[in-house]
Amino acid sequence: MSELLAVRGLKVRFGAVRAVDGVDLEVEPGPFGLGLVGESGSGKTTIGRALLRLTPIAEGRITLDGSDVTSIRGAALKRYRRSVQIVFQDPDGTLDPRMRIGAVLEEGLRAHSIVPPPEIPARVEQLLDDVGLEAAHARRYPHQLSGGQRQRVAIARALAVEPRVVVLDEPTSALDVTVQARVLSMIGRLRAERSLAYVLISHNLAVVERLCEHTAVLYLGKVVERGPTRELLRRPAHPYSVALRAAVPEIDLTAVRHAVTAPGEPPNAADPPPGCPFHPRCPLAVDRCRTESPPLMPIDGARSVACHRADEVLAGALDDG
Repeated sequence: MSELLAVRGLKVRFGAVRAVDGVDLEVEPGPFGLGLVGESGSGKTTIGRALLRLTPIAEGRITLDGSDVTSIRGAALKRYRRSVQIVFQDPDGTLDPRMRIGAVLEEGLRAHSIVPPPEIPARVEQLLDDVGLEAAHARRYPHQLSGGQRQRVAIARALAVEPRVVVLDEPTSALDVTVQARVLSMIGRLRAERSLAYVLISHNLAVVERLCEHTAVLYLGKVVERGPTRELLRRPAHPYSVALRAAVPEIDLTAVRHAVTAPGEPPNAADPPPGCPFHPRCPLAVDRCRTESPPLMPIDGARSVACHRADEVLAGALDDG
């Protein structure tokens, strides 16, 4: 299947920091989920913001249906952002406290002329119903809603403009466990009903396993492993993926996960080590790892991995580690 949204050679710089360093990703037409996982600082959120053109891109291309959108501006950028929406981690930072919820949802409908003006109230009511809220919530202000309800409003606002791709940046991390499960169930339902395609940024591997067909593992701004989610999580081929998976030996959707981490300290992102960036923390590192950066290469069918010793990892070299 041809990709809907694609990233090729994406690089984002913040001064000396290589926040994203040559990333390739593909999002297929929905229903489809691409998961981005990795420690804090691995580049996940920066990629999500770059997809919306909210962060300047140093190098690379972003295409939608094969059309390059990397440098578009003005009306073309507005049209693109209707097609690709984002739901941020903290809805409190994106909902205007002075606006009622109905007005928040009306903004996108009016800006993009989604429906004729007389039909806007009915569409707002439908959007609220789609995310499990009542019509009466349209008259409330953000502070009158719970955290879970505000996140539902943020998702409804993104869906209001009928996007083709949604970037979900840690959509449940600020919520308690019970509300997390409800929001995730809602995302799964909307995915099926609307044939949604999305990029899910998450530190919870259970969420990624449940909602994403493919997953990319990021380390210091690079993809170190990618492939079908179930295979990648059950039998990781990169030592870093193994470490992340080992941190949650029983994948449990209801477990509280504050972060995914690997043993040892991450290197300075402004001065990454030579060779494989993970080698200072890797139990299998050899001299080649310290001098030669491994390319992302196909392995084990549909997967790709950037590791000189991936065959040994798959053979169980870290099983007793």
